[in-house]
Amino acid sequence: MRKICVVTGSRAEYGLLYWLMREIQDDPDLLLQLVVTGMHLSPEFGLTYQQIEADGFTIDAKVEMLLSSDTPAGLTKSMGLGLIGFADVFERLKPDIVVILGDRFEMMVVAQAAMVANIPIAHLHGGESTEGAFDEAIRHSITKMSHLHFTSTEKYRERVIQLGEQPDRVFNVGAIGLDNIHKLQLLNREQLEEAIGFQLGECCFLVTYHPVTLSSRDSRRQMEQLLEALDHFRQVNIIFTKPNADTDGRIIAELIDEYVTRNSRRAISFVSMGQLRYLSALRYVDAVIGNSSSGIIEAPAFKKPTVNIGPRQQGRIKSPSVIDCGETADEIIAAINLAFSEEFQSRLSGSESPYGDGNSAPRIKEVLKTFRLEGILHKTFYDLSK
Repeated sequence: MRKICVVTGSRAEYGLLYWLMREIQDDPDLLLQLVVTGMHLSPEFGLTYQQIEADGFTIDAKVEMLLSSDTPAGLTKSMGLGLIGFADVFERLKPDIVVILGDRFEMMVVAQAAMVANIPIAHLHGGESTEGAFDEAIRHSITKMSHLHFTSTEKYRERVIQLGEQPDRVFNVGAIGLDNIHKLQLLNREQLEEAIGFQLGECCFLVTYHPVTLSSRDSRRQMEQLLEALDHFRQVNIIFTKPNADTDGRIIAELIDEYVTRNSRRAISFVSMGQLRYLSALRYVDAVIGNSSSGIIEAPAFKKPTVNIGPRQQGRIKSPSVIDCGETADEIIAAINLAFSEEFQSRLSGSESPYGDGNSAPRIKEVLKTFRLEGILHKTFYDLSK
């Protein structure tokens, strides 16, 4: 029985991996090993490992690594703790392959520990570009440490090959987050409002803003500009989802809390909505605002306009439903007004997500199950010039 070890460190990442974990768990020829770390184990971020257990998964190991600090030094020390923890976990579990997704610092240390332990790595969502965050460098570094690659578009598959990976190890399977949209029974509007204890009203924005980690800009100032723009739309209700454990994340979270306190009748915030409530909200809100990847990947599937602020998602493939804008209040206001213009709204019905058909998990599972692992650790650089 092939042992597939899936590692998750955040609420969003778990939501994306859910159906793949189900596929592995339900296959009699595979054994799912599940390791949780990072924000899942932090009270500040909702102790979301409890939701994983409530969903029926058995957690094989927990790696405590997240310090109560969002400074560069604090995150670096958290990575050091994670590296030590994963060295012990992989020595005990001895998986046949480790599955990681994305570009967060937690996954960087997972890849390092697995590489040194000579455990093959399967990486999801490689080849993408987020030029405003140091996630960019982490993602490509994980690609070079990995042995199987599952990309969300053909362009990203080509980019992974451009990095020197063998084409027969790189699979374009689409964005795994779209699986949730097609497989989850989403809440209707009334059920959603009851579940979150909040009325959407006549118009509602879903707002997620993360620190721009490669920027020299002031995170407080950036968030204040966004909140100033939202004040321009006083009749609109707002659902905030708070940022991840990144540099300056706490500053943004504090500003959100202060804003919600001042605007308690029209605004609410969540540390973690979970995939069901979050995707149900995407279904019924009128616009998605911020700089989260969900505005680029999931929102277009609901034909919702996305106002994408600043450089964090610069470089990603985008649907015509995405409006890029600057970081000042005036630029954000102009972009929101454009999103609700008659011309733009008329284009939404014809927009489609460029990230696949929502059937990624079975494709990934089949490769994990059948790909020959003997000799997989030996990698030769694929040179495009030859």
